[in-house]
Amino acid sequence: MDINSELVRKTRVERGWTQQQLAEIADLSLRTVQRVENQSAASNETVSSLCAVLELDREQLLEESTRPEVQRALRRLEVIVPMAVGLGVALGSGVTVAVMLWMSG
Repeated sequence: MDINSELVRKTRVERGWTQQQLAEIADLSLRTVQRVENQSAASNETVSSLCAVLELDREQLLEESTRPEVQRALRRLEVIVPMAVGLGVALGSGVTVAVMLWMSG
């Protein structure tokens, strides 16, 4: 699942911990901590461990990712979804009218 990696990194640094120290305290591998901070990816178990150790609410950690590629994808969806809905409504209306005309004629 995607997590707010910037919050993990910021909280870790505020405590003066290295990635290795966070890994040991949270009973995670160093590679897992690196993946969390670099790729914003974590399993459910990892999220639970990080929340407990960093004293963060799960909702905070699962907040919308701040990665640029995620932001770009969300902006594209903001354009595509309304267009798709509009197209669906238009097509649905057209089919309905065509069926009604066919049935009445």
